[in-house]
Amino acid sequence: MHIRGDHAELVVEGRLDVRTAADARTVLHTAVDSGHGDLVLDLTELDSWDATGLGVIMGVHRRAGRANRRLVLRGVPAQMQRLLVATRLHRILAIEGGIAADSLPRG
Repeated sequence: MHIRGDHAELVVEGRLDVRTAADARTVLHTAVDSGHGDLVLDLTELDSWDATGLGVIMGVHRRAGRANRRLVLRGVPAQMQRLLVATRLHRILAIEGGIAADSLPRG
């Protein structure tokens, strides 16, 4: 996992999982604490995340809210969009462009 960017926009590459969560949390919390306005997290280059990685995202979302900022997810891959829909987190998180229709449950 590699994160590059600044306090306003970060790109996450690779895997966000139990092995990378602590480092990711540190970088993302620092970005939240050192900036103002929206914090955009570009996930276009993210290969996968597990429950721990999703927990990091939710923790950053809460921390951003306490800092009067908003975490915005950009470029969420389709597989991860489906997970956000299944967990109903797409209703809580700000997702640039919304969720693709094919990620929504049918019926």
